[in-house]
Amino acid sequence: MTRSGGFAGLRREWSAAPPADQESQWIALIQSCPWEAATREPTPRGADRFVWRIHARCGPDEHAAELADDDVSGPWRDLVDVVRGTASRP
Repeated sequence: MTRSGGFAGLRREWSAAPPADQESQWIALIQSCPWEAATREPTPRGADRFVWRIHARCGPDEHAAELADDDVSGPWRDLVDVVRGTASRP
């Protein structure tokens, strides 16, 4: 997951994998996101807004989305928060 934009176009990255005992919760969280409805080329609304690029893999299934910062809500926000809370940054 990356977040780019904001002041000076800064870019931050997070990568995470669920602990073995939480895999089913992460799968449910990933599946709850509206991947097909996600905007592929988001238009940030206003100066210094962030764009999120989210990539998730559940076994053989892979998902990708690009979202404007304002669109990171509901299940997207839940996924972002869990990943950021668990992640290691490269």
